[in-house]
Amino acid sequence: MADGFVAPGFERVRDAFDSQLSEEIGAGFAATRDGEVFVDIWGGWADRGQSRTWAQDTIVPVYSTTKGVSAIVMALLADRGLLDYEAATASLWPAFSAQGKDRVTIAQTLAHQAGVPGFLEPIDNDLWLDPPACAEAIAALAPLWPPGSASGYHPLTWGYIVGELALRAGGRSLGTILREDICVPLGIDFSIGTPASEHARAAEIKKPSQGGDFGEITPPRKAAFFTPWASVKRGATRWREIEIPSANGHGTALAVARLYEVYATGGLINGARVLSQEGYDALTKRRWKGDDLVLPYDIDWRTGIIGNSNRIYGPNPEAFGHSGHGGSFGSGDPVAGVSIGYVMNKQSHHIMADPRALKLIDALYSCL
Repeated sequence: MADGFVAPGFERVRDAFDSQLSEEIGAGFAATRDGEVFVDIWGGWADRGQSRTWAQDTIVPVYSTTKGVSAIVMALLADRGLLDYEAATASLWPAFSAQGKDRVTIAQTLAHQAGVPGFLEPIDNDLWLDPPACAEAIAALAPLWPPGSASGYHPLTWGYIVGELALRAGGRSLGTILREDICVPLGIDFSIGTPASEHARAAEIKKPSQGGDFGEITPPRKAAFFTPWASVKRGATRWREIEIPSANGHGTALAVARLYEVYATGGLINGARVLSQEGYDALTKRRWKGDDLVLPYDIDWRTGIIGNSNRIYGPNPEAFGHSGHGGSFGSGDPVAGVSIGYVMNKQSHHIMADPRALKLIDALYSCL
């Protein structure tokens, strides 16, 4: 049975969560509406051996759900006039102009159009654990399609690119800006770059037993996912502590829901304005819609976040969201005023639209 809080009228959400806890190891689910928390529940185990119960303050890596948070930080820098979405990425980072990437804009780069979803040629996996060196190597890559002509999901490289841009534009790392300007002032338990002092409360991840179905393994898909060097060697303390703005955010379900509240409220978190209306509009502006060259879907890319054209984040196409490897997600729905966070530690093979997440989303919207 779940611990936590469900507002009157939303008991169906707790029932749905309880009914699938047997399919989980541990999980958390939270939702806010117009800045008020109306669901915050958790249950199960924080470790695979089932010796440590999932607690209110259990944090978990949310993988690519991190991207929707990092996009907010980039929007904050744009809102402050520190970067221009329409400027070339190379205008902030000259090395990125290598091999024909000189004209791709920051907005296009945030919308996965830069053409560098991974490394086709072998690298040492430990390169991912050295963000400055990894960013330098990504900047030197030749694009796998003409930049700006199509989107192709950049599962890891996106984070090293935006991390470099944030540092150059804002003078602080992306994770530092998130912590100092958003999470600490607003009391949000989320970090990109998680200090060793917090590792003991992190959930242990169980990886999926099979991979997702991507269809034909094209060069962009191979570079993104299907080489021995396409991913970080996880589990190491170093992986948690460094900043990978595409992949290693750690937090609670409530923290994810709070941060994605930006997308539901026009730039507010718990009544505090994080982005101006203009900043919010630029963040949520459509940058590309069509078949993605890496993900086997038609994707509605905004400025680092996904528009809900496929309605996997609830019934309203005006919503925004991002999913993470294994099943986590965050979403914000400006029509309903609702933001949601779902985290878990038993990963599934579904690329997006994990059935566990869909069941919880359906239960929540049936109560609205």
